[in-house]
Amino acid sequence: VVAGSTVELGCSAQGDPAPWVQWHKERGDLPWGRHEVDREHTLRLYAVMPADAGTYVCTAQNQLGTAAATARLRV
Repeated sequence: VVAGSTVELGCSAQGDPAPWVQWHKERGDLPWGRHEVDREHTLRLYAVMPADAGTYVCTAQNQLGTAAATARLRV
């Protein structure tokens, strides 16, 4: 993505019971004050900077287990 733009990373998780979904960045924190996660578990990063580049992980967990997916962001 181009620096200064907004990026959306989707994460689809289903299960019974419904899983708890969390995003995190490998080797770092989500950009403070420049991210949000909506009800559909989409991670939005605003005003993307080169420091935001890296691997983002979506983890879904319930009593029956855990699943994870990754997305790599290049700025």
